[in-house]
Amino acid sequence: MTNLQKWQILRSKMVLDHQWCKVRQDVIKLPNDRIIDDYFVNIKPDIALILPMTSDGDIVCVRQYRHAGGDLFLELPAGRFDPAEESAEAAVKRELQEETGYIAQQVTKIATLYDNPSKDTNKIHLFVAENVIKFGEQKLDITEEIEVVLIPQKLIKDKIIQGEICVTGSIAAIYLGLNFLELGVRSGENT
Repeated sequence: MTNLQKWQILRSKMVLDHQWCKVRQDVIKLPNDRIIDDYFVNIKPDIALILPMTSDGDIVCVRQYRHAGGDLFLELPAGRFDPAEESAEAAVKRELQEETGYIAQQVTKIATLYDNPSKDTNKIHLFVAENVIKFGEQKLDITEEIEVVLIPQKLIKDKIIQGEICVTGSIAAIYLGLNFLELGVRSGENT
């Protein structure tokens, strides 16, 4: 049994409340009774992220500019969502279609991860979809310019090792998703 204790929030106030960025300042009491009066927390929406595979064994990836990183990044389709308004499953299907034009008939949730639990509130919901099909055109937001890139499954880990895929959520989804698929664990087959 652990003796670790949660921190106690004494007061909180929003110090930045913009549609794209929310920051909360907490006054906290540590288990050792010390008070920290300026602990800042980023209030971020959850992310739905998918490892989509075609029937030919290609993984559908996206390449796009990410402003904070200042570069083009190769990653898996993903997007933010509000769990009070949309399920993670609905969000990941919507994002896949919007960003790539591919659709998934069925998705399987493989994990829920915390992005950065020391400072950020959001979770990343990881999904796998097999046999995705090209259904239509992309429906991109005003800030999105996305190139769809199909990568054979046998080459995807090399893209990570070579640093071409370097976004943590995508790396986690690739390794967890491929492990999930290799073990043959599918919906309804859990024992």
